[in-house]
Amino acid sequence: MTLRKRKGTNMSINHKPNRAVVKRSVAMFAACAAVAAGLVTYGLSAAGAATMTQAQRTFTFGLKPSPGIASCLPHARGVASITPGSLNDTMKVTLYGMPANSDFDLFVIQTPNKPFGVSWYQSDIHAGRTGSGSATVRGIFDRETFSVSPGGTTTFAPTHQFHLGVWFNDPNLPFRLGCEPGMTAPVVTPFNGEQHAGIQVVNTAQFPDNAGPLSRVHR
Repeated sequence: MTLRKRKGTNMSINHKPNRAVVKRSVAMFAACAAVAAGLVTYGLSAAGAATMTQAQRTFTFGLKPSPGIASCLPHARGVASITPGSLNDTMKVTLYGMPANSDFDLFVIQTPNKPFGVSWYQSDIHAGRTGSGSATVRGIFDRETFSVSPGGTTTFAPTHQFHLGVWFNDPNLPFRLGCEPGMTAPVVTPFNGEQHAGIQVVNTAQFPDNAGPLSRVHR
């Protein structure tokens, strides 16, 4: 800022921009913009990394036709995925190659084939007109899955259940499909809410009896 004396006794003030101050202001603005952009980028990257980590932790495996099923339902199969959480796990089971508009029951079981052992009812699954359907459940579906009965109507020690099995809800359906050759009446099993279900349709017998797929999931 300079002072310039004019004629007479009055003084006038002439303002000129300070180049150093302007440069500092521009530099500070650029720095703030860079920090803001960095924060946005970090937020997006962190969110993406979290999604990738969750996807990487999901364990996916198949369900194969139970004994005798391939002859009456040659395309029967299933796919399961388990995503561990901090408190529990999310499991999705999808069935394919089933009779159109049919119902099934999903269990977590001790062994994949007879006599199945300790079994835990999870969900119903409805196969629509294309013969496919899915259900999503939440619980403990990992290496810590177990049941125990210290007393009461029955008693047994802590017992792990690492396999999955799916049963026909209607015992008449597999009988009509010819899945029970040589039988004169439908086979009835206790694997639904009314304890009046059909035979098993798919399971996880490709895994060892004592090391089913759930044993491979860790939280």
